[in-house]
Amino acid sequence: MSMLTAKHRAATMIHPGTAADQWWRTAVIYQIYPRSFSDSDGDGAGDLQGITDRLPYLRDLGVDALWLSPFYPSPQVDGGYDISDHQDVDPLFGTLDDADELIRRAHDHGLRVLIDIVPNHTSDQHPWFREALEAQPGSPARDRYVFVDADGPYNNWPSEFGGPAWTQVADGQWYLHLFDPAQPDLNWRNPEVRELFLETMRFWLDRGVDGFRIDVPHHLIKADGLPDLDVPWEDYVRGDHPTSAAPFADQEGLHEIFREWRTLLESYPGQRAMVAEAWVAPHDRLARYIRPDEFHQAFNFDVLALRWDAADVRRRVTESYAAADAVGAPTTWVLSNHDVMRHASRLVRSDPAQAPWVLPSSEQAPDSSAGLRRARAATALLLALPGSAYLYQGEELGLPEVLDLPDEARRDPTFARTAGRLRGRDGCRMPLPWSASGPSFGFSEAEETWLPMPAGFSAYAADAQDHDPDSTLRLYRQLLRLRRERRLGTGTASLCDLGPDLLGLLIETDIGTTMVVTNFSDSSWMIPSDAEMLVSSTPIARGALGRDQSVWLAL
Repeated sequence: MSMLTAKHRAATMIHPGTAADQWWRTAVIYQIYPRSFSDSDGDGAGDLQGITDRLPYLRDLGVDALWLSPFYPSPQVDGGYDISDHQDVDPLFGTLDDADELIRRAHDHGLRVLIDIVPNHTSDQHPWFREALEAQPGSPARDRYVFVDADGPYNNWPSEFGGPAWTQVADGQWYLHLFDPAQPDLNWRNPEVRELFLETMRFWLDRGVDGFRIDVPHHLIKADGLPDLDVPWEDYVRGDHPTSAAPFADQEGLHEIFREWRTLLESYPGQRAMVAEAWVAPHDRLARYIRPDEFHQAFNFDVLALRWDAADVRRRVTESYAAADAVGAPTTWVLSNHDVMRHASRLVRSDPAQAPWVLPSSEQAPDSSAGLRRARAATALLLALPGSAYLYQGEELGLPEVLDLPDEARRDPTFARTAGRLRGRDGCRMPLPWSASGPSFGFSEAEETWLPMPAGFSAYAADAQDHDPDSTLRLYRQLLRLRRERRLGTGTASLCDLGPDLLGLLIETDIGTTMVVTNFSDSSWMIPSDAEMLVSSTPIARGALGRDQSVWLAL
């Protein structure tokens, strides 16, 4: 009996397998932040035509679907999440015809398209809010939002971006904004609000989108009476309390809204799907969002907060499967997005306990070489896991977090609202480097881009990586090809005990068994001679898996 067979027999199953009858259960979905993906018209900002032009790149990368962050009309106070019209395209990004063409061409390339729906708030430039400001207190126009009478801020709720969550208007009332003052919260107890978003979903479904990523759905219903937050805000942000401990999150009454959306999606052909950006804890609370008649998926943000050690990763993977499997939903695996520090920097940050969405101004640039090595190992681990996976644009190039932006170049409202105490999210939203030469590395013909690109980005350029067999881009292509060929998204997952500082997983599919091993220690692990090495996160030396490396083996 070979050593690998013995380990296989000793393994403990943590996931019984994922059905392959619905595309979203096993899909790899690539997030595009449109303003930073590719600029087709030379104005220094990305646009929809730029995305369309790059569809062959995404097809060849090996993803199954795209998720586009907002491209709607917006004053761009919060990167497009402050929307003034949910059923049009901002001229910054193009036209409705450009959106239609992008959807059609993506489908021609075998790529599905998800778009953002942002239901918690509108822009303060939305016609509804302008009408509310002109109307009297107690009017139907004001009832679409959360207005209150008070001598000062109505309660102690904080804004996610810093400062209080209340702003006073000329007649003395205060309105709620869990984010920026330019993003007034909608009143989801008002039937007009519900109908607006059903109309919006129909509008885009009729244009051919395959589904939606729903922004912060856990915030839609606020507790009756709007009571104070009675846990420390810092502890709440770190996840030290259940999300339902906050009166503005994870409240009862949300789920009937989600069921209404699910009914609408089920009325359309082609397996339309929606994923919840639900920052909800613990796992059993999040699982309520992905019951069979609610969201199809929810982002597994617990993984974003993982520490780089075997025990922590093992626990998070096991608990994630247990929660999702209990309601028959797929687990999603995600390491980076447009709101958090890129994992090529985050996994080696000086304070590993720091929440991934908190970026203090004191944060020092980490070791980029060590960060990239860990990022590649983490990606190789998670892309082997059954379920669905999300990639954030640029991670396939190994992009680090950009920490040294000049203060005057920063756009994220977090920076201003915290008086510079927090850097905000600009560093993960940089324009992508497509070529190693040129003033903006192939992103645009413009000399200046909407966020200034660092000179060091030339080393990450896609065209340079395309010809390097050991590049991060080539690694992603190889991982995604093997994931598809070996049907890893559908597999049964089991943990095998290789020691405290190694994480070993066995993924069984109808193609065979794939063993995935990640080494978190300084001690090497010898790859058994009777295993076929499929791919490693970085080149293997003398048959030994070293620190911060992952390997896929065929048994």
